[in-house]
Amino acid sequence: MTTKIKVLYDKLIAAMGVEGLEIPLTAVKFFPKGVEVPQAVKDCMLADITVTSCQATKQSSLGDAVCLTRQNVGCIAASISLGLVGEHEEKPLPGPRIYTDIMKDQAGGELSFTPPSPEEFTQGIVYGCRDAGRPDYALFGKDDTGRFKDVATAKKAVSEMTAIQPANMQAVFFYSQEFDDIDLEPDVVTLSVRPVELARIVQAYSFKTGERIESSMGAVRVVNSDLIVRPYLSQKINISTYCVGARLIAQFEADRLGIGMPFTEFEVIVDAMQESKGGYPFHLYPGAAE
Repeated sequence: MTTKIKVLYDKLIAAMGVEGLEIPLTAVKFFPKGVEVPQAVKDCMLADITVTSCQATKQSSLGDAVCLTRQNVGCIAASISLGLVGEHEEKPLPGPRIYTDIMKDQAGGELSFTPPSPEEFTQGIVYGCRDAGRPDYALFGKDDTGRFKDVATAKKAVSEMTAIQPANMQAVFFYSQEFDDIDLEPDVVTLSVRPVELARIVQAYSFKTGERIESSMGAVRVVNSDLIVRPYLSQKINISTYCVGARLIAQFEADRLGIGMPFTEFEVIVDAMQESKGGYPFHLYPGAAE
């Protein structure tokens, strides 16, 4: 089956005019509660491991489609952003989770370790763990400063992170242009780009629309909040760097940053890339073919 997202991706790459060029793409489809989830998507619901949203984004771009649910999401922060979990839930999510397992391991794997609740993320306690006197919520041992200097700063930062709340999602599906079990139109498309590729994408979009692309980026929750949920809710393109979890857990490369967009804007960019290639010779840009 030749899917719509595959056709668009191939047009995008062809318009850039560099043989062998690959730009990692992840398509994201939200399934609100009460909406039927196709069997092809259910088949990608992992049952024996948990996966963070940044891992799901990275792995799906490599061809491993992943469907995240409340049961298998590996990052509590992402579960809040994606609308799988309520931000004020006071009980920790049951079972092992990749992100909180890191906390447990750095705390010495103590049997008494209790993972943080969604509410503790929302109140800034997790990200301001040193100021909160919660060394068990650190990620990098006794010298970990936390992600923010104090709880108040962390709470302010969290309040500005885009999230689907109240939580109304039952599943969030991550897949690439190579997934062809079903021709599924995504809600959001993310691309992992080098700066030279980002420049060409911005040029194409501006050529077609005359508009600028504004960037809103934070220190954490970059993949789930900045690159997926913000474009989903605002219906606007956003650009952001990858955060500590994306770099260290999902291993996003040093020369990459992310751009996320509603699917409709992805269609605009693909058309614009083809229409503007005579005015923006990407293949001549230094490093474009490397």
